[in-house]
Amino acid sequence: MTPKTLLSDNRMQAALLLGPALIIYAVFALYPMVDVVGLSFQKWNGLDANKAFVGVDNYVSIFTKDPVFWGAFRNTVIWTVLSVIFPPLIGLLLALGLNQPIFGRNSLRAIFYLPVIIAPIAVATMWRWMYDPFFGLFGQLLTQFGLQSWIQDWLGNRDLALYSAFIAHLWQSVGFSMVLFLAGLQGVNKTLIEAARIDGAGRWNVFRYVTFPALKTTITIVLVLSIISSLKAFDIVYGLTGGGPAQSTQMLALWAFTQSMQIFDFGRGSAISVVLLAITLAVVVPYLRWTQKREEIEQ
Repeated sequence: MTPKTLLSDNRMQAALLLGPALIIYAVFALYPMVDVVGLSFQKWNGLDANKAFVGVDNYVSIFTKDPVFWGAFRNTVIWTVLSVIFPPLIGLLLALGLNQPIFGRNSLRAIFYLPVIIAPIAVATMWRWMYDPFFGLFGQLLTQFGLQSWIQDWLGNRDLALYSAFIAHLWQSVGFSMVLFLAGLQGVNKTLIEAARIDGAGRWNVFRYVTFPALKTTITIVLVLSIISSLKAFDIVYGLTGGGPAQSTQMLALWAFTQSMQIFDFGRGSAISVVLLAITLAVVVPYLRWTQKREEIEQ
């Protein structure tokens, strides 16, 4: 068998193996994405057979006439910043702790990861009950400790609702970051750690000069996934507040859903989705390029 024939056979096998997955991805991911972009330039209520082309009117409308869009944009930015800081940081701390040879380590890992596999709408239902100022868990605990004055309408207060919803998201998402960091810690060279300890390095210096540099790829993955997940935040907010009170927890993804599925303006809903996609690409792509260049320089 000649090298050319062997290469042709390998390509045929690769096509047979990847073909079905690529077809499914194209039908259920790429085509809807392209269709949404096209729909953002049209006026359609989701029921009529005909769609009216309106050019960039939908974009002009959401940027200049929509009283909710910029509030949703602000909330999405706040949510994204919090998501990039707290879940990865707490997940890293948990991973470092649960990577030590402690009793019940595997059970603790499972307990911290468990919220990740719970449906977000179920998480929202649980936390909505816990936040109830009259019958909720937090109110009962504060009452037991004589701190009734601290009880708030956590989801009904415009100043607290967004951050209250984020805490529920934090509880669910920390375990995912923890697992990724645990996987990254398995690749840290144990010989380098032992050598650093023999040279007299403390825990902080071992982490700073040995563990942290080995986790840079994992950190990049965690941050990118956190950014993408936070920009399309929907389930938790929808289940907890529905965007209220007074649109104080409205998010871009939720507002796009509201425009399309409740107001039946699929053109504006699609335009908001396209804007959200553009923001995601504008944040993620430069960050990936920057990290890639940094790794090339360090190598």
